[in-house]
Amino acid sequence: MHKLKITTMYPEDMIAPMRADLTTAGFEEIRTSEDMENVIKSDGTTLVVINSVCGCAAANARPAAKLAIQAAKKPQHTVTAFAGNDREAVQKAREMMAPFPPSSPCMALFKNGQLVHMIERHHIEGRQAELIAENLKQAFEEHC
Repeated sequence: MHKLKITTMYPEDMIAPMRADLTTAGFEEIRTSEDMENVIKSDGTTLVVINSVCGCAAANARPAAKLAIQAAKKPQHTVTAFAGNDREAVQKAREMMAPFPPSSPCMALFKNGQLVHMIERHHIEGRQAELIAENLKQAFEEHC
């Protein structure tokens, strides 16, 4: 019996600029399920952005996340994982985002380990980054 080798979906050199788009803005990259669970369950608030290669991530999700964290009131932790490549971390985040179905990109705000706000892909597609950022900022005002 052969074991299947799990490979990454996208070449790392191709997605490096997409990763850097968020990490250079201050997001911490999470690659393991243990690290994802630990940061989500930590005290305070955590914004999790599941990054992806799609156009709505580039045009809407990443710009919105970067705009939102410029607010005066913002989460203590801002983290990201890349769908298709950071499989363990993304899977753990998606488990903790239940009952919402998996989608990428997406953004979730957790407070003391509890999901308090969710923006799914269908809330991102076709919406301007500024509107998505305002949605996040309102959630920050309420929960952070």
